[in-house]
Amino acid sequence: MLAIIPARSGSKGVSGKNIKPLCGKFLIAYTIEAAKASKFIDRIVLSTDGMEIADVVRRYDVEIPFMRPPELAHDNSMAIDNYIYTMDRLNTEGSKKYDEFIVLQPTSPFRTSQDIDNAIELFYEKNADSIISVSEALHPPSWAKKIDDNGILEDYFNLVSNNKNRQEIEKAYMPNGAIFILKLSFLKRIYSYYSDKTLAYIMPEQRSVDIDTPFDFEFAEFLIERKNGIQ
Repeated sequence: MLAIIPARSGSKGVSGKNIKPLCGKFLIAYTIEAAKASKFIDRIVLSTDGMEIADVVRRYDVEIPFMRPPELAHDNSMAIDNYIYTMDRLNTEGSKKYDEFIVLQPTSPFRTSQDIDNAIELFYEKNADSIISVSEALHPPSWAKKIDDNGILEDYFNLVSNNKNRQEIEKAYMPNGAIFILKLSFLKRIYSYYSDKTLAYIMPEQRSVDIDTPFDFEFAEFLIERKNGIQ
């Protein structure tokens, strides 16, 4: 399977986060190593608009067949547009044609090669349109609140929980950003990651850390140092 690692430059939450050192290793390297260890992935392509990111990733023998166009690298650019562009261009310029592919964001350093392989096996076993990795939500969605202009708390969703205890409420899951398995034909047909044949690949909380803020980065450092016995 083809793997796309999307790594846009210009991160606002953590400056240069994709190639920021995390416990002696570039953040993006954790994802590259997991992809290379997969038994199903036979091609890894970087999608980036940043020359500095490209220079770092070349050290890991990852393909960078072309740079991402600026219009697909803005804060408000849609990731789905970039995946369609990348796959179309790979299919146009290469001899091998692809439909299925996996997206591995570099902000998920704790996702393992086993997670990747298990998700791919699920994709093929169930003949899914897509696979999205998720982890159990820390709190039920019915607990969510919003604050009006007067500082009054209001329900965010019109959900009825009947004041049930957390243990009595059906589990909710949130996409964790670690794994997306998609089909180009599917994306072009419905322009969405989700259909009635989208399956969840469930990951535990400890492997679902998605780095978006400085706190996330510090927490990831703590987890790695604890695992390595560095306190």
